[in-house]
Amino acid sequence: MMKAPVQHRSGISSKTMAAARAAVVFLALAASGSALAEQPPPPCHPNPHALFDRAIVHLRGDVRNLPRRLQERLERMAERPHTYLPMQAFAEADKPSQLFQYYLLDTTGFEANPFTARFPGINDQAMLTATGGNCGLPTIGAVRLVVEPKPDLPTDPQDVRAFIDVFTDLSNLFVINNESGWYEGWMIHDLEVPRVAAPNADGRAQFGTMTAADAAAMRAMGSHNNEPGKLFTMDGNAPHLPNSSDQFPARQTNIVPIQLSMGAVNCMQQTDCHGYWEFNYTTNWIHPLYELPFTGGLPGTFEAGNIGALSSLIPGSGPAGVKNNSIDYGDNPNTAGTLQASGPRDPDKFDADDDAQREYRQRFIPSGLAREILLDTYVRLASFEPGVGFPQRLYDAYAAQVKRVDQNGDGVISALEGDVDSASDGFADNSRLFLPAPSFRRFAVTREINDGLLAPRFAPSQRAWVLSGMATTVSPTVRASEGRDGDDR
Repeated sequence: MMKAPVQHRSGISSKTMAAARAAVVFLALAASGSALAEQPPPPCHPNPHALFDRAIVHLRGDVRNLPRRLQERLERMAERPHTYLPMQAFAEADKPSQLFQYYLLDTTGFEANPFTARFPGINDQAMLTATGGNCGLPTIGAVRLVVEPKPDLPTDPQDVRAFIDVFTDLSNLFVINNESGWYEGWMIHDLEVPRVAAPNADGRAQFGTMTAADAAAMRAMGSHNNEPGKLFTMDGNAPHLPNSSDQFPARQTNIVPIQLSMGAVNCMQQTDCHGYWEFNYTTNWIHPLYELPFTGGLPGTFEAGNIGALSSLIPGSGPAGVKNNSIDYGDNPNTAGTLQASGPRDPDKFDADDDAQREYRQRFIPSGLAREILLDTYVRLASFEPGVGFPQRLYDAYAAQVKRVDQNGDGVISALEGDVDSASDGFADNSRLFLPAPSFRRFAVTREINDGLLAPRFAPSQRAWVLSGMATTVSPTVRASEGRDGDDR
């Protein structure tokens, strides 16, 4: 039976009161002479309900306490033509969710995407693909990160055991209808130069550190940028973040990104797109880094014919590591697993009361372990395989670091082995293996086409980007939800 709207003492329902409040705001906006913001020019069609839609969003309980810049971005998207308003954030605990970080996205902070930009004589007569919809209305977006104050879980987003909701709303991004294409969001952590510590007994650097010899090698690079605590740069010069003047491959960013998927976003008829991601230690996992030389995003790899030359479809620890049988580690749809009693496999089967039913053929690795692999590859020039060049250093580092967590020698970090509460490599738990959400200071949206890889298209370059933005921290946190989700998982 449908639940009746709440009745107040006046006899007016809560839904009616909300509509009345929106009408008051609408009249105030109209009286102030507010124009319909950024309506598309002819022959495209404006949103005839722009002011009312803006008023609805302005009054929503999950929006009205947000920082002004974020509110304005959500209201701006509401005024434009759309199928759905920016997503409603529902609480998943008795207390409201708390906003601690957000990103405002646009198309200005990176080299023009060669697949969506216009090039005279090449594609200037072809139909626009990703951007340019609604007769050239700018493509923008907003991403909200809120922590769920669940019972018995931390509410500090710096704690890797916290549960976090990520809401992505994009405006004026064309729908994709062919070639198995989609848009995908990515939170980006940029590699930092670690602190100096004594090496382990085997001469290798301790977790999250570098040795004194590594530090000396870092100081000798470029203009000596690579000091502990700074963003690592591949040339040792000052960090060069992606910008619109970049030209691959001669001029591009010199920092090293770790890109965490926020999943695909779903785009609607009116070119508005929305995505939701649950960020926690079960999803804070990174694509297999050994895919990077095969995406086409490293200079020279396309010309060498390396795009797609390696597949990670069958989990393992890469070219220098363990390679598994496709029957044992492939995507088995049958009702009985070949190695465990798990039956049909699904990477989302992370938790189970019976450990034998948890997913064991993960292709991803925890984000903090991805950082260790890239430290071995780029920073630990003295303590890890001195003199070995790229990409072999990457392959060797991937196999070596996975081995530290992998308990059964199959080259795969299973859900149980990678659980935050499992022990590995002499540590009491795996909390070190996860980067906290606030450390992901950038966000990008890419245009993907199915290539069989989990890494972003043309990673680590920005050549598939359609939107990007920097993080803004919100401290203290603010209330950012209204109502209750149907399922508090």
